[in-house]
Order: sequence, then C-alpha cells, then structure tokens
Amino acid sequence: MPNAERIAPVDTTWLRMDVPGNPMVNNGVLIFEGPLKLDRLEETLSERLLAIPRFRQRAEMRSGDYWWCEDPTLDVRRHIKRVRLPGKGDRAELENYISELVSEPLDKTRPLWQIRIVEHYEGGAAVIVRAHHAIADGIAAMGVLLSLMDNGDGRQQSTIGAFKAGAHRRPWPSVPGAETLRQALELASDLLQEATQLASSPVKTVRAGAGIAGELAYLLLMPQDSPTRFKGKPGGDKRVAWTDPVALPEVRAVSKALGCSINDMLLASVAGALGDYLRDKGDPTEGVEIRAVVPVNMRTADEAGQLGNRFGVVGVELPVGVEDPRERLQEVRRRMNELKESFEPPVTLALYAALGFAPKIVQDRLFKLLTSRATAVMTNVAGPQRPLYLAGAPLKQIIIWVPQTGDIGMGVSILSFNGMVQFGLMTDAALVPDPEAIIAHFKPNFEQLLYFVLMEPWENEGAEKAGKTEQEPRLAAAPRLKRRAKSTPSSPSPKTASGATRRKLPHQRKA
Repeated sequence: MPNAERIAPVDTTWLRMDVPGNPMVNNGVLIFEGPLKLDRLEETLSERLLAIPRFRQRAEMRSGDYWWCEDPTLDVRRHIKRVRLPGKGDRAELENYISELVSEPLDKTRPLWQIRIVEHYEGGAAVIVRAHHAIADGIAAMGVLLSLMDNGDGRQQSTIGAFKAGAHRRPWPSVPGAETLRQALELASDLLQEATQLASSPVKTVRAGAGIAGELAYLLLMPQDSPTRFKGKPGGDKRVAWTDPVALPEVRAVSKALGCSINDMLLASVAGALGDYLRDKGDPTEGVEIRAVVPVNMRTADEAGQLGNRFGVVGVELPVGVEDPRERLQEVRRRMNELKESFEPPVTLALYAALGFAPKIVQDRLFKLLTSRATAVMTNVAGPQRPLYLAGAPLKQIIIWVPQTGDIGMGVSILSFNGMVQFGLMTDAALVPDPEAIIAHFKPNFEQLLYFVLMEPWENEGAEKAGKTEQEPRLAAAPRLKRRAKSTPSSPSPKTASGATRRKLPHQRKA
C-alpha cells in the first residue's frame, strides 16, 4: 500500500476513544508578543507542519485495520484559519472562544489537526493548536511544537529532522510480540469478568501474584474515589481557564526548603485548590479523596522525537480534604514516593496496546470501568527553559489542556516554560461551569507554602526530639506534623491523613 503506514495498536486505541462529550484532542495556545507579521506567521506554520508526514495524512480503515494515508485532497486552508475575537478581544473572550473550540471533535475524513490564529491579541497573536491524541501524546506534541520554533536567530529548531526522516514510529513487533499483547488482553478480559462477579462484595485485596499481574488486577478492582460535584456525566460543553505564570525558581526554592520535589509542590497546590473550591460551594471535604489519572512518559532515549503514544498512567489520590497545607504536602509526598515502585505505567501502556487489537466494544467496556474510578486527568509537561520565537515573534506564554477520557470531566495541565510554571484547567460545564474559580485558588495555595518557608523559624528543638538534623527537611519536623511522624509509609496503620485507606502496591498486597 503506497504512502500508507499501519497505525500502531496503542495509537488505534486513542483514535477510537472519542466520545461525544470528550473529543480525544490535545489543545494548546501559544501567545506571541507583537509586533508581528501575520502572513509570515501563517506561512511558517504551514510550511513547517506539512514537512512532517503525519500532518499530511488522515486515518483510514482498510481491511479491518487503521492506516495513516496521504490525503490527496489536503488543503491547508481548511486547517489553518485566522479569527478575531469579539468585544474587547481580551483574555475572557479568548477563554470563551477556546472553550467553544475544544468542545468540537476534529473531522476524521481529514488530517487530524487544526490551527486558529487569533489576530491582534494583546498586541500580538494567539495561536490555538489542536491535534488528535492518536498523532501524539503530550511529550511528542511538545516536540512538534518545539520543532516549529526559531532559536531567536531565525533558524528553525533542529528537532524537526526526526519527524521529517520518518523516525516517528518504531516498527510494530512481529507475531510473537503481538501474541503477547493478545494474551494480555485475554488476562484483562478475565479480570474484567471476575471484577463484575465481585462487584457486589467489598474487594479489599486481590490474590494475584506480584508485579504486573497484581497491578493489572488492582487497576480493574480499585475502589471508587470520593463522590463530589466533579464527578458525573459530561454534557460535552467545555470550559477552559488558566493561571498567570508562577516563577519556576521560586517553586524550586520552596520545594528544596520543604524537602520535597517540585512535582509534590504542584500536586499539593492542585489538591488545595480543588478542596477550597468545594468548600466555597458549601460541600463537605473531610476525608475526601480525588483520584487523578497521571500520564508517565515511557520513552527510552532512542525514542525521543518520535510521534505516537508511549506512556502509561498512574492513579494519584489527591488529599483534597486535608486543609493544612503542610500536612497535605507531606501526604502527597508520601504517596508519590510509594508510586515510584508502581508497575502501573508499563502495565497500562501494554493494556492500551492490547486494546488496539480488540473490538471497540471491548475497549469501551474496559475504559468505562477504569474511568469511573477517577475524577480528573492530570499532566505535567516540562517545556524548554529558554526563550523561543516563531517567524520573528517572541513566544510569551504556552498553555495546554489535556483531553479527558470516558466520563471524566476535568483535566488539569501543568507546563513549565522559560522559567515559569503555567496551570491550565478544562472542565465540563455540566459539572463545573466556572473553572476560573478553581484556578483562582492555585497560586494562593502555593503561596501558603512559600509563607511558611519565609515566616517560620527552623524547628531545631522539634527536629532534635524527632532524631533529625537541622539540615533535613523541616517539613517532617514541623510541630503539626510530629503527631504523624509515627505513621510513615512502613507503618502498619492503613490510614492516611484524611482518614482514607492507603493504597497498597502489588508487592505489598496480601491475599
């Protein structure tokens, strides 16, 4: 079949995952400072995107398989269009326009991407980029965006060479590898049937060997997270919002002072913002846990610069019911340390690939089961820490929005770029019509932790009593946390700070 490439099974899974309320599309906006020449910007985007084969191809079903095929009717004017915002053309209008756009599915009879250039936004331009998840996951999509950029001297980023050379996809394994994935699918189906049989009784532990089998079983039998207004049936009408950027060096300094990772800091701030929003609405939050599905990059060094999907996921329980910011941070830190031993990422990657071989009805059934156990999708993408340009215009800001799966109605996206950290939030209007109200709590939650670092003295006396040196994280020696020092990850107590049952990893579970 000339000029055609079989779509990898894992990408097939994402291609078939669209549902009316949740298009499986990665969305982002690039905000450029002016002055700039719109004609030059449009021509540069067109030339550089179409140099990547995938952006000239559409997905076609042939003989029961999906293929990437050259689109003989490709007209770039259908994909790249200019628009002007109504009214003042300010940030509120841009949020409204993007909200309308991200609610729309892409036309599957054409290459699965679109760009809208918003003219004269804040004296420059905003470029809204949308690409189907079957083309690229978050890491690969960032690679594509970077490949379009200039270095400031007018020269294009060199990473585009990998895409042009066709190194975007390794050959799919031959029959033995495919057979292994079919066996994984059979195991998943067996476990799905078992989960259905056991649904009427409490399932606290799973008797399944250690490692991969145990993790797969846990994924299918894990309990629901807390019922909140964030859960429900999406209506398909999306809302987006984003924060003002937070300085990355500031985040790094605070995380170092508190003895945690930057990721711990950001997740704790997200949990705090969600909890504050629920309390603002008068909802009870004591003991509330929200599970977020978090992608984990599974690319090896030689797979850098490749398109497609190469990630697994982990389920992170966010302790939104813990109001004290230091206690919440310590709990997030403990949970993330436990997840470092998890088998979930490779297991879920294999599961996505296996489902690419299965009938869509099997895929839909399994994902309905998995997504019913989660409230949000959350992604954290590290962008370049240097200035970037496109067609002579400096890139001021990047905001991204991760798509949601199944009936999940919330997506939280964190992106760092050029020394700043940016939060983006997408919600379903039927569940959360005002995501800007959640966004408003993100930065204050981070600033609470900054306040503790700046205003509180070192707890040397408490540290000595706990057997710590003053160089160790004072988070563990803070007075309010002394009571929790006895409940470490190795403690026999199964309760977390919020009172929820602690998740056990496969090698920790007993029959």
